[in-house]
Amino acid sequence: MSFPRRVEPELLDQLSADDPRAIRARRDVRRANTLMMNARIMAAALAEHGAGLKPRTIVDLGSGDGQLMLRVARRLAPRWPDVTVVLQDKQDIVSGATREAFAALRWRVETSATDVFDFLANARPSSVDVVTSNLFLHHFVDDQLVRLLASVAQLARLAVVCEPRRARYVVRASRLLWAVGFSNVGVHEAVVSARAGFRGKELSALWPTQGDWELHEQAVGLFSHCFIARRASPLPIGERSECARVAHIPGEGAAEPTVRPAPPHPDRASAIRPLPDGER
Repeated sequence: MSFPRRVEPELLDQLSADDPRAIRARRDVRRANTLMMNARIMAAALAEHGAGLKPRTIVDLGSGDGQLMLRVARRLAPRWPDVTVVLQDKQDIVSGATREAFAALRWRVETSATDVFDFLANARPSSVDVVTSNLFLHHFVDDQLVRLLASVAQLARLAVVCEPRRARYVVRASRLLWAVGFSNVGVHEAVVSARAGFRGKELSALWPTQGDWELHEQAVGLFSHCFIARRASPLPIGERSECARVAHIPGEGAAEPTVRPAPPHPDRASAIRPLPDGER
């Protein structure tokens, strides 16, 4: 059975950047991204749905230390050279080594240590090609997400989001992360994040109805939830979302989204077969 989203304060947001607990918790976040395969998921979604875009500017919301986006960049740089990536977060904790690693890929880095709503309010509409976000949107309640997603829709042609999958077994698995070396703060963040994660077409229902968008949303792998919004353009017949290819769950069969321009109705995302109760 499913359960409602529960957004709770996260300890990492309350710790200073140089607090040893925060430093260790950020390391736990990097390990969580590895377990969730979020760099692979995001890079694959960007490569497919960004085909033909030749992006020059990518904005990553809630980027933290920039390590996840660096891993994405390593996968995409051969096909997307000379990209400027803007790493937005409340704190600028992007290290010099991370900046140098981006530079080695011919990606330029800019950081913005701002509140996300202030950042989006000051951004010029249609000024960037792509907006990404990883393990960030679950911090916000639905009313805030409506505002945030409306701003993203005005800003870019493509948005790709990776979030925790909200399922009881994900919460239970998060409580056991101490066994693989996660700190107390890291375990707490994982459990809170899982409770605040997404399922079904919840993000699609919050996406603005204005405009002509193709929406894809579904569970990916065991622990992740993927949302993609792209300004409508036809895809080859029979082509299915990279989310679906990465997301295949043994025994569940392949998810087959129906890609179509979004009508003004909240339930307008890709038609993806729901998981049985035992997987929820």
